[in-house]
Amino acid sequence: MGIHLVWSVFSAHVCPLFYKGWYHFFYQYNPNAAVWGDIVWGHSVSKDLINWKHLPLAMVADQWYDINGVWTGSATILPDGSIVMLYTGSTNESVQVQNLAYPADPSDPLLLDWVKYAGNPILVPPPGIGIKDFRDPTTAWSAPNGNWRITIGSKVNKTGISLVYETKDFIKYTLLDGLLHQVPGTGMWECIDFYPVSLTGTDGLDTSVNGPGVKHVLKASLDDDKHDYYALGSYDTEKDVWTPDDSELDVGIGLRYDYGKFYASKTFYDQNKERRILWGWTGETDSELADIQKGWASVQTVPRVVLFDDKTKTNVLQWPVKEVESLRLNKKEFNSVKLEAGSIVLLNVGKASQLDITAEFEVDNKALEGVMEADVGYNCSTSNGAAGRSTLGPFGLLVLANEERSEQTAVYFYIAKATDGDLKTFFCTDQSRHVFYRSQLKTVLLTVDHSIVEGFAQGGRTCITSRVYPTEAIGGATRLFLFNNATGAGVTATSVKIWEMSSALLHSSPVGQKV
Repeated sequence: MGIHLVWSVFSAHVCPLFYKGWYHFFYQYNPNAAVWGDIVWGHSVSKDLINWKHLPLAMVADQWYDINGVWTGSATILPDGSIVMLYTGSTNESVQVQNLAYPADPSDPLLLDWVKYAGNPILVPPPGIGIKDFRDPTTAWSAPNGNWRITIGSKVNKTGISLVYETKDFIKYTLLDGLLHQVPGTGMWECIDFYPVSLTGTDGLDTSVNGPGVKHVLKASLDDDKHDYYALGSYDTEKDVWTPDDSELDVGIGLRYDYGKFYASKTFYDQNKERRILWGWTGETDSELADIQKGWASVQTVPRVVLFDDKTKTNVLQWPVKEVESLRLNKKEFNSVKLEAGSIVLLNVGKASQLDITAEFEVDNKALEGVMEADVGYNCSTSNGAAGRSTLGPFGLLVLANEERSEQTAVYFYIAKATDGDLKTFFCTDQSRHVFYRSQLKTVLLTVDHSIVEGFAQGGRTCITSRVYPTEAIGGATRLFLFNNATGAGVTATSVKIWEMSSALLHSSPVGQKV
């Protein structure tokens, strides 16, 4: 077992939260097969977000309003400490409706038993909304009048939208006029997330916080392309409208949380440590037949802390939770490793299938100043990836590689000079890319775990998650390399710190059920 959570999970986080000393992870789960279908709520708990205990199923599909699936939902912790849980159910006629549930015993820190409200469903698709286009209620936030508001994803034709409902008691709701936001051409918005970030501090904020010094993140998972997009903006509580800071970076057309295999993410406010934590779902990239043969599908990414980026002021930063470092073992450090153009260096790190790596690269100044080529059209997915060669790249790391490098996963940088003479740095894997701000020093953090690699560049401004399936680079046969495929620039790995990672612990249910 690695450091990522492995389940037969097939969509979003249903609901993460911290309650009475435990982190709770409710997730969509098919107990009968490693494919979509028969979706219920699995449930696990942890003290540290790293080591987990499986618990019995939290909710199953046993009512007419959720018989075709207990789908995504969100928890709201009320000021008195009680929990209300809203979730989407697929009815006996496959209509998407919203339902209410609450703990049977609020004094139970494990929240083992849940009661579905007798009056469910509490919301059905409003006029003009398709019966299969109404899902995934958010955590509620408090309105100026003392009521609570939630937003739910939908679409009108090809325009992605977020509907807003207001409630006093989580039983009766009013659909507010207008929309929280909409973006034409983005299609169905699902798994919407809406939360504040502080412009001045490093603490996370409760979902209801607003006012000076606060921006709001609006995120939607686009059903059409299966990517998670977000934008920063301002929320007008009186008009109930969110406005992006930059219309060119709007939801669905601008920034993504992660430029790899990452979808249906969800944040929650961790009142235990005053931080906002983001979790994403990483599906498989092999075939459904392969999933059936191995008996499971999908993993959860390492939990990430989310903060406002006070340098660029256009995006958020993501970084693995501090608790991940508790798994680090046997640190090795390499400094000032020279990588001449076209060179590859094997790093002697022992077993390399589970690693935590931080690396900094510096490009030769003369090469940066003297490069004449114009390469503004560079694209990692269409430019031969790490095998392509140009004056200033690519260079970086080869992880999950075997000795002969017939198998390898490249995580790398590529510097291109635009027609205006400016330099742009691309952070890439062989399947993803992103451009970030100019910098001579290129930094990256990687978590490597058998078949998943999470990369965090420039302090978490850009993230890429890769899902791969090595057959030779496994166990003791796994190697780690530095490489510089540039044709005209020397690169120095100024600092490479590497830790072997021990495995997270997963325990079966204390009442005997093993999920």
